[in-house]
Amino acid sequence: MLAADHPYDVVVATRDHHIDPGSHFSSDPDYVDSWPPHCVVGTDGVEFHDQLTFRDFAAIFDKGEYQAAYSGFEGKDAKGRTLEDFLTRAGVDHVDVVGIATDYCVAATARDAAADGFATTVRLDYTAAVAPDRIQQTYDSWERAGVEVSGSLPVPPAS
Repeated sequence: MLAADHPYDVVVATRDHHIDPGSHFSSDPDYVDSWPPHCVVGTDGVEFHDQLTFRDFAAIFDKGEYQAAYSGFEGKDAKGRTLEDFLTRAGVDHVDVVGIATDYCVAATARDAAADGFATTVRLDYTAAVAPDRIQQTYDSWERAGVEVSGSLPVPPAS
């Protein structure tokens, strides 16, 4: 998505960074509140995907070390700053949100960005959903929160 000469003043990343997130991990996950182990600190799973070519982030916000955390605004960077504090101090007033999963982490991050007063846009062409058949619920929650959407909503499968 991002080339070396992108239009953004500040680019940050968020990531799951699990140490012992309690019931967030399950051997019998429901894929709503519980998931198989993923993004475990000390494993390759916590690293950014090899095909993520842009890595010149102003900061990386890790979340979910000891509990479930979906929003990037629940994380902290290496200096202990929250995403809200970092963006405010950087003079950011508009946030574009991309990533995985549209219906979980992207959704929560976008809602929190809007709640914290940032003009917020989800760039759907750069997201991927866990449950595309539930994307309309996600879209509705963004609309209620004042989150803008650019790109195309996936079409849910016919039931």
